[in-house]
Amino acid sequence: MERENRGVSLEQLAEGTKVPSRFLYALEADDFGCLPGGVFNKGIVSSYCRHLGIAEESWLARFAASAQTTSDEHDWAVFAENVKRNRVQMGTGMRRRWWGVLLLLVMLGALAWVAWRYVIQPGVRPSGVLPVGAFRLQKNAGQAAV
Repeated sequence: MERENRGVSLEQLAEGTKVPSRFLYALEADDFGCLPGGVFNKGIVSSYCRHLGIAEESWLARFAASAQTTSDEHDWAVFAENVKRNRVQMGTGMRRRWWGVLLLLVMLGALAWVAWRYVIQPGVRPSGVLPVGAFRLQKNAGQAAV
């Protein structure tokens, strides 16, 4: 082991690379099923090599050959294709949503106009319409004059 030859403990390597020690242990034990997969594995190998000061390219090539990461990359490609297909299907329903939002905004505007017209501005009346209290005052004034 290169790490042991350089006198670096697994804990020191984990702290220096910010990679959990369980992944480093799995990498050294060639237990690739315990690694997170995909590009994360390549990042772990790169960090491992950089921290120990060894050539990354050759170790990445060895890792790719022994772990056969092409199947993981194929899984990621299938995953990306499924996401794309679902987004296209969701796009047709989005038009209906936007029409609903527009209808809701029109209804809120109409409600705001009604509230302003009849609640906030009740003193504004069409010409010729007298308030109820004004009629009583005229009637009482006519009786006092008689």
